[in-house]
Amino acid sequence: MSLVKTTKWVISSVLLLFLQSLGATTEVQYLEAEARAGDGIIVLLQRYGLHQHECNYDKFYQLNQLRHNQALHRGRTYKLPIAVKEYNGNNIRSTIGIDDWDQAVAIQQYNERQLSRGNKTKDYRTGGKLWVPHHLMECYRGEPEVVQASVRSINEPIFGPNHAEVVLKSNMLNGRAFYLKSGHGGPDPGAIGSYNGHNICEDEYAYDVTLRLARRLMEHGASVFLIVQDPYDGIRDDRILLCDNTEMHYGNRRIPANQLARLRERSQIINQLYRQNRAKGYSDHVMVSVHIDSRPENQRQDVFFYHYNNSRKGRQVAQNLQNVFRQKYSEHRPSRPYRGTVSGRNLFVLRTTHPPAVLIELANIRNSNDLMRVILPSNRQALADWMFEGLAGFSP
Repeated sequence: MSLVKTTKWVISSVLLLFLQSLGATTEVQYLEAEARAGDGIIVLLQRYGLHQHECNYDKFYQLNQLRHNQALHRGRTYKLPIAVKEYNGNNIRSTIGIDDWDQAVAIQQYNERQLSRGNKTKDYRTGGKLWVPHHLMECYRGEPEVVQASVRSINEPIFGPNHAEVVLKSNMLNGRAFYLKSGHGGPDPGAIGSYNGHNICEDEYAYDVTLRLARRLMEHGASVFLIVQDPYDGIRDDRILLCDNTEMHYGNRRIPANQLARLRERSQIINQLYRQNRAKGYSDHVMVSVHIDSRPENQRQDVFFYHYNNSRKGRQVAQNLQNVFRQKYSEHRPSRPYRGTVSGRNLFVLRTTHPPAVLIELANIRNSNDLMRVILPSNRQALADWMFEGLAGFSP
């Protein structure tokens, strides 16, 4: 081989090795996280502040070779749309090769939030890694790319004149169906308590909370089916909700007076809707039954949850709800620990409905302290908001 050819071969080989080495060093490293019990993609991304940005979902599916809305497996490790970088000690812009000051500030703030949440154990400025979320790098347009529908609203008269307009805030829950059933109604008022000389009927307050929950779910694109409906009572911002018997079953059916007939009809309605929605391609289904318990007057109880003994998904839904309520109680009532439980029960409505189901008991209607949880309209809204977070898997 001639000297010229040998020299060219050496230069080519060195250049190839250099490029290969450069490619290896510039390969993007992504943060990984283990899925916990009850985690869906929304829940996992929410944990890292990624859930409100559509491009993060696309990247997550790509990184993990998943289909849209595919279930996660507990204990399995997944790549998150967060690039992990070595900080150069100068600034974020030179570290990742950007010029935009606001973009760099947004990435800095993201890292600080994850540090304060406990997701990061060390600040990137003191030896830790710099986290660069996908939406702040590849999808950055100067404003957060929040997943939301075009600004529009729908009119739902069932919520009453003051709440009928439902502004669609996002499409995060598209393809998910919720079957909401407030307890009792029609000829059966349920448990009865007393407040300032007024009868407090379980069905009225459970219905009001259920309407508020339905509205929150609809704001984010969910398909909601109210199994018990009252054309005369929308969301009411009063302490005293007058007892009546004007509730109807879905489809404008009169509610049977016989308890067993009433429960059977509700299960039949839910199961029929479930079959129809599965045929339409709905990807996720949950049934929620909302009640207010009746126990001895001196017994206080926190919100608690039942699921069917043999339903793994029902148990996961109940645990998700419990986790949110535990967190909210610690924020709003730090003086007393949350004692709400999750347990399996062989109740008719849990056993006979096809979608994963959970029954929620909001309070003890006979305890004066517990009663405030449903008497105050702001508390009823808070209950609905917290239930929404537990069911939806994210906090807007």
